[in-house]
Amino acid sequence: MKTMPLTLATIKNKLDSCIGERLTVVAQTGRKKTVKRHGILRETYPAVFVVDLNQEENAFERVSYSYTDVLTKNIELDFGEGI
Repeated sequence: MKTMPLTLATIKNKLDSCIGERLTVVAQTGRKKTVKRHGILRETYPAVFVVDLNQEENAFERVSYSYTDVLTKNIELDFGEGI
């Protein structure tokens, strides 16, 4: 089965339908280093989306990422149950 190529528009559309859901963000921070953050997808904008972070784990309240980060696999989003 062929998969559709991901575009910034399709990533935004998928995230638009997940606003308010819990997620885990795994971000690449350097060579073989990753940071895992848990939070809730709060808002989507034309170029970025905002995640409200779990305050027990993080020193800051929210973080934003661009859809390009998802497209280039600099971050991975997991809406799974293991949050």
